[in-house]
Amino acid sequence: MQRRAFVTSAALGAVLPAAAQTPGPLPMATLGKSGLKVTRIAVGGYHMNVRGEEEALRILRRAFDLGLNFYDSANGYHGGRSDEILGKAFSGADRQKVLLMTKCEIYTRDGAMRVLEQQLRRMKTDYIDLWQCHQVSEHTEVDQILGPNGSLEAFVLAKKQGKVRHIGFTGHRDPEIHLRLLKATDVWETIQMPVNLIDPHYLSFLRQVLPEARRRGLGVIAMKSNAMGQITAQNVAAIADCLRFAWSQDIDTLVSGVETVEQLEQNVAALRAFRKMQPQEISALLERTAKGKTGSGVERYKRAPQGACFRAHRDGEPA
Repeated sequence: MQRRAFVTSAALGAVLPAAAQTPGPLPMATLGKSGLKVTRIAVGGYHMNVRGEEEALRILRRAFDLGLNFYDSANGYHGGRSDEILGKAFSGADRQKVLLMTKCEIYTRDGAMRVLEQQLRRMKTDYIDLWQCHQVSEHTEVDQILGPNGSLEAFVLAKKQGKVRHIGFTGHRDPEIHLRLLKATDVWETIQMPVNLIDPHYLSFLRQVLPEARRRGLGVIAMKSNAMGQITAQNVAAIADCLRFAWSQDIDTLVSGVETVEQLEQNVAALRAFRKMQPQEISALLERTAKGKTGSGVERYKRAPQGACFRAHRDGEPA
């Protein structure tokens, strides 16, 4: 998968190297009603391990040194290896200084509880800061999660037992799925969704889900700011535009995949140099992107139109 070519404007490019080394804390946000204080960028648990464990550990150690406190993973990422790498990186005293998020794609109560026990062992911890129901894509999956012996029961129980501090869910295929989960119960504390400059033009999470999530007080975790590499690969926009657009929305933090320390440092530099887009800038950008490639041809993880059969790979694809 092509991650990125970090293309920037001349002005932003001039400040990135210096900004990467700027002292002081990174910008933070409160993750909705969870109350967690998170850096406005998190390391994506899939991409960090694309080039192997050694590089993943280098990324995590550098991220920690740069001040990131929020780290992403999932049961399905690299067969559980991303969980294990986080356990290696942040065992001991450093565990108390970071917030670990992982996810479970099993939608039955007993199955989810078994996965949770595995994840706790992999991550070498007795609690997970945020456990999310992963990559919910179909209405049948929502039925299973919410129904008798569904994984919602496991999420509520795990929080009651203190094995997880906070719970949420993720998905990227259809806003209607997110809305069903939001409206079904008030136990969710966070929601993770695509946020990018193509999303408003097709099955928009920004337009349909974000307002409802905020109305209910959920913490909002953005992902896929570059549509899994397709926005830059298809010359829709540059990475700098993708990051700035995402941070300019009403989100708390952005999970961004990096495969190298250099990419991590570029992201952190972009965050330090960030200036929120004005409404007229956003309108102009969306007017331009609406004229180009949009829809599931760019956001390939979204449901294709007119009932065409399309589905993202469930095992190992970041979400």
